[in-house]
Amino acid sequence: MPANESRSSTDRTEGANSLHDPKVAELLAALYQASEQDDAIVGRALAGVAGRAVPPSLTESVELVAEALLPVQPRVGELLYLLVRSLRPTHVVEFGTSFGISLIHLAAGVRDNGFGSVVGSELSASKVVQARKNLAAVGLSDLVEIREGDARETLATVPGPIDLILLDGWKDICLPVLELLEPKMHPGTVVLADNLSMLPPEYLDRVRTGGDYVSVDLPVGEGIELSTRITVS
Repeated sequence: MPANESRSSTDRTEGANSLHDPKVAELLAALYQASEQDDAIVGRALAGVAGRAVPPSLTESVELVAEALLPVQPRVGELLYLLVRSLRPTHVVEFGTSFGISLIHLAAGVRDNGFGSVVGSELSASKVVQARKNLAAVGLSDLVEIREGDARETLATVPGPIDLILLDGWKDICLPVLELLEPKMHPGTVVLADNLSMLPPEYLDRVRTGGDYVSVDLPVGEGIELSTRITVS
């Protein structure tokens, strides 16, 4: 049990589910509707860099799809909320905030638990602005800090121990971000990596065969790799 649970859990409403709050539900519905344009935005971005002799950098790639929401799927969002309510984490970290849809699900669970906080990260400055607006619109800003910039730098100083991690940013750096956060994990830290088919082989090797995790793939949304840290060196 987290040390501060007994002190703050009395502040929550018993049986609350903030995903059912009309403000939250309406905003999520609007954001998911807006995300229906993502395929067209990504398609234009890919067409714009086709044939380039030098591939775009990470920063350029992120800015090319700055208008795309690229959200977790609704069932994945529900899973995030469920895990927060079940695991009762004190420290939650997210890599890849985008417009804040996943952060809303995570923070809603934190609010309903009555304690905890979430740190998000996003490279695109315009997305950081929009994510903060979305969190403020549903009254969750006080539970969330969004760090702007490269997660390999901005997440280096997150507080630990970390209880729950969502990796949903640029897939090529999921493993470096995981390794950055590993010193602040504990046995039992849960890690979710979204978009299973896009995850690099080296990431999957790390959580499936490295011996420090137990891991399973889940057929939720576009696939999730769900891992739990079992050893800490």
